[in-house]
Amino acid sequence: MATKEEQKKFSYLIDTLAANTGLSYFDIIVEYCETTGLEIELAATLIDNNLKEKIEMQAMESNLMKLKQNTLF
Repeated sequence: MATKEEQKKFSYLIDTLAANTGLSYFDIIVEYCETTGLEIELAATLIDNNLKEKIEMQAMESNLMKLKQNTLF
């Protein structure tokens, strides 16, 4: 399990790459893993809630994921 500090560093790195390249968060994470040899499964443990929300938002905007419905039932 990744520590909060490791998650924070990974999130900062991915955010920086997203700002500089214009690629999606998902694409950046996959490219980062391919470049560094980091296992995708390990990268998944490094994704914090903030980064997860950004990935979900991009996926919903690209119609890769259904919009979340806020319902009481």
